[in-house]
Amino acid sequence: MQTPKRRTRIQRANEKKILEAALEVFSQNGFRGSTIDQIAEEAGMSKPNLLYYFKSKQDIHETLLSRLLDSWLAPLRELSEDGDPLEEILNYVRRKTEMARDFPRESRLFANEIVQGAPRIKPILEGEINDLVLEKSKIMDKWMHEGRIKKVDPRHLIFSIWATTQHYADFEVQVKVVMGQGIDDPAQFEATKAYLEQLFTSLLKAD
Repeated sequence: MQTPKRRTRIQRANEKKILEAALEVFSQNGFRGSTIDQIAEEAGMSKPNLLYYFKSKQDIHETLLSRLLDSWLAPLRELSEDGDPLEEILNYVRRKTEMARDFPRESRLFANEIVQGAPRIKPILEGEINDLVLEKSKIMDKWMHEGRIKKVDPRHLIFSIWATTQHYADFEVQVKVVMGQGIDDPAQFEATKAYLEQLFTSLLKAD
């Protein structure tokens, strides 16, 4: 069995440049509305040169999604049964708000995939993501039955956190029009984070 050749520094740099360009193109146009030519132009490369590194648009898209999911799920994985219930959930809200600020294109990439029916990540959605949501839902349900936080459906709670935090990335243009600033503005970020913490504290704090 042949050992795979180690990539050179230039090859690694070119792959990174292609993925960065693809993230920009996919986040603006979605998978269906994007082309290899657009990605090559954004990367400042010829189409044949790009295809030396990735065999197809789908290959690039799947690579981006695979890398995205690892970081996207990390904050939920870190929710600990041993911590204070309300603080654990509020910390998850904070982390998701930070990700909406720091990775808006990645958020839109994921949203576009889901809107299209998740054709490229459905097995992961049905497996790893679903399993993780169920695992953390059981922890939250335990906290609720112990009276440590108010009783709500944990799955709907997770959906609500996703919806409220990712809105600021997925609908960034609308947020900036209505609010005058997006959460890339430090003051607006702090105000957004404070509002979401207040929202979920009101919902969950035990009497």
